Amino acid sequence: MSEDYIQGLFAERIGGSGFGKGTKIYKFEKIKRAKAEAKRLSPATELLDFGVGEPDEMASPIVVEALKHECAKPENRGYSDNGIVELKEAAARYMEKIYGVTGIDPAKEVIHSIGSKPALAMMPDAFINKGDGVLMTVPGYPILATHTEWHGGRVVKLPLREENDFLPDLDALTAKDLSGVKLLYLNYPNNPTGATATPEFFTKVVAFAKRHRIVVVHDAAYAALSFDGKPLSFLSVEGAKDVGIEIHSFSKAFNMTGWRLAFVAGNEKVVSAYGHVKDNYDSGQFIAIQKAGIYALDHPEITEKIAAKYKRRLKLMVDALNACGFSATVPKGSFYLYTGAPKKAKKTAAVFNSAEDVSEYFIKEAHISTVPWDDVGSYLRFSATFAARDKEDEYRVAEEMKKRLKALELEF
Repeated sequence: MSEDYIQGLFAERIGGSGFGKGTKIYKFEKIKRAKAEAKRLSPATELLDFGVGEPDEMASPIVVEALKHECAKPENRGYSDNGIVELKEAAARYMEKIYGVTGIDPAKEVIHSIGSKPALAMMPDAFINKGDGVLMTVPGYPILATHTEWHGGRVVKLPLREENDFLPDLDALTAKDLSGVKLLYLNYPNNPTGATATPEFFTKVVAFAKRHRIVVVHDAAYAALSFDGKPLSFLSVEGAKDVGIEIHSFSKAFNMTGWRLAFVAGNEKVVSAYGHVKDNYDSGQFIAIQKAGIYALDHPEITEKIAAKYKRRLKLMVDALNACGFSATVPKGSFYLYTGAPKKAKKTAAVFNSAEDVSEYFIKEAHISTVPWDDVGSYLRFSATFAARDKEDEYRVAEEMKKRLKALELEF
């Protein structure tokens, strides 16, 4: 057989000649395999899936109807490139109405994205050269780090600790850490911790960014899912637009996950750079989806209903988990609970060395799926997007989780 020359052509950024040959199994693949095995061994037992990180419901019927109406119009059939003017204007209205952010110029300070993930992935394209640095919080969404490293950049991790309310300690960064840093990546309300930022923290971030000449990229995917008072935008803080941008997703706020729509707003130069990169990657989201997105932005009561459901579910989950020995609290935003993992399970004399061990054990012994995080201590993430038919079924699922976890006799 002739040598497979293709194996030697892969770029080093994805593993070079070793691409596809690795034997390491990543945690999400482990969870997937454990769930499949649990279902195979006990197909009649309901799997309670608290690991899902996306809404469990479809988009609002009125938004779906808007899409049906718009997708039948011939004028919406073509490429949208960097987005339609109407969506930019709707985004500016939305930022003012929901977050009190005034003065956003729709023409120069807003651009749509085909979901927030591509926007995050493209930011290093606009700023990172070989040797440049990025600051990012951990645990967190790894996309910015991946693309920074692909460009030969350096990632400095900012640990999110419970004792600091899961906010990064910017004062702990050294001159070496900050050398060559161009981007600071933040995400509040936070995935996975559920923590929220404060105006005081964002004010500190603005001063920090100006002092060190850094661009702030705030992933606000969960910003509208706020349970205590008015939702908070980074751009609502004085001077924020001077130093960075914010990315808003339709996925979480409007249950439009598969629709792939988001917008980037903020500093004109950063938005322009993102737009330049984006223009070299895609030709824009389907115009009908953008127009349905406008309808969603103009009807924030959709999000209020969604947020109320998550708050209700999170309260049920907290009560159930704490009855089993956890120390969970209802977050102020997002749809995640992030709580310390147990050390032992008396039922089987199991001892856990990591949250990953616990997560696999829960699937095997209790048919309960979670997401483990071992970046800064051992924690489990429980999502309020579990499958349930109605309020009564939500209560049933929470009670079933409590019954199964209690039976394990967990120790912390």
